Amino acid sequence: MEIVCLDMEGVLVPEIWIAFSKASGIPELKRTTRDEPDYDKLMKWRIGILREHRLGLNEIREVIASIDPMEGAKEFLDSLRKRAQVIILSDTFTQFAMPLMEKLGLPTLFCNTLEVGCGGEITGYRMRVEKSKLTTVKALQSIGYDTIAVGDSYNDLGMIRASKAGFLFRSTESIRRDNPDLQAFEEYDDLKNAILSEMT
Repeated sequence: MEIVCLDMEGVLVPEIWIAFSKASGIPELKRTTRDEPDYDKLMKWRIGILREHRLGLNEIREVIASIDPMEGAKEFLDSLRKRAQVIILSDTFTQFAMPLMEKLGLPTLFCNTLEVGCGGEITGYRMRVEKSKLTTVKALQSIGYDTIAVGDSYNDLGMIRASKAGFLFRSTESIRRDNPDLQAFEEYDDLKNAILSEMT
C-alpha cells in the first residue's frame, strides 16, 4: 500500500515567509529552503531578523490569515485523497499551518513547533526529529508502506529520493537542473496522473 507524502509550502500553499516578507517590507525574509539547504541556519537567521525588527508570531499569523491555497490545490488534494492515503510533510510549524490546513480540508499534517515567548516573540523552534521528512518516509517504509513523495525544495530531495517514486513540483530551475533524473511538473493534473501511475 502506498502513502503519498506532499510538501506543503510551494506545493499546496504559497511560501509563508515570502508572503510575510512582502507584507512586512523586509526583503531578506524572502529566503526559503529553495535558496538555503541548511534549515537550521535558515531558521536561526530568520529569528534574528524578526528579533531585530521586533516582530513575532502575532504579526506572522495576521499575514497567514490572508493566504489561500494555490489555485487548484484543494481540488488536487481532494481528488488524490479519494485514491490514496496522503500525509503533508512540512518543515513549517503548527502555529503557522493550522489555518491553512483548515482551508485544505484538514489533511493529516506532520510538522514542527515554534518556541514562543509570553509576548509572542519567536525564541526558537523544535523539529520533531532530525531530517524530519526523510525520517518520516523511512519510518512509514519500516511498517510496510511504499511512499510516493512530492516537493519543490532542497529539504524535499531526501524524501523524494528515498521513496518508491518522487517528483518535483513547481521547483526552481537550479534544483531541476541539478536533479535531471527527477520528473518535474508544473500543473496539478499532470502531477496527479504521475502519482496515480505509480500506485499498484
